[in-house]
Amino acid sequence: MPLALITGASAGIGRTFAEALARRGYDLILVARSTGRIETLARQLAERHHVSAEAWTADLATDDGREDVATRLAALPRLDLLVNNAGFATTGKLQKIPLGPQMDMLRVHVLAPMRLCHAALPRMVAHGAGAIINVSSIAGFLFGPGNVNYSATKAYLTSFSLGLDTEVRSAGVRVQALCPGFTHTEIHAEMPHVKQQIPGWMWGKAEDVVEASLRQLERSGPVICVPGLLNKVMWRVLVMIPSGLRSRLAVRRKRS
Repeated sequence: MPLALITGASAGIGRTFAEALARRGYDLILVARSTGRIETLARQLAERHHVSAEAWTADLATDDGREDVATRLAALPRLDLLVNNAGFATTGKLQKIPLGPQMDMLRVHVLAPMRLCHAALPRMVAHGAGAIINVSSIAGFLFGPGNVNYSATKAYLTSFSLGLDTEVRSAGVRVQALCPGFTHTEIHAEMPHVKQQIPGWMWGKAEDVVEASLRQLERSGPVICVPGLLNKVMWRVLVMIPSGLRSRLAVRRKRS
């Protein structure tokens, strides 16, 4: 059976990836901070789908957590799919919000995916097979007041994935930057004001996001995966708008 490692697997898109891959017959390594939740999920998926599911507890915002996962990952005899999904969001202007969560966001969104890719790739390249999904966001094509680090880290993930693809494609390794729009997950449940500001018709389901990602990966499709027609249209429009105009629109929207 193929083996997948998923970070941030206890909830939201990560949990949905775990369920979808278990249905496809993947053995799983599930990484999350919450020991109880991740062990329960691993047990449920193993029993329901007759796969192997192992739970690793780690906080990827810490040096020890990242290195522990990277070291164990590099020692695996095989790894067919790495899903760098762990993440969280904050809101508020940079100078007004605590620094700690911002630093943790950069560690989880930037350092952790890079470190785990570095650990996984030697074996994938040697085997001439494997895939990496970096869960970015359509927010990576945006910028504006109130979430400068979230957008910046997602922009990094997308650019990192595009560059990494140029390095490993010829070796048979696929890379994807998954860029969903607004998706019903626990991240937004913790920020009710966001759901109040965004119309219901703009929200998608985690199940649809994951299925779009896996279908595109299985077809060896483009690096960037933007699930949903509405989000695809928004993405195409965003990349055509000059940065100066986008900046003025972002400031005006924040003031309105």
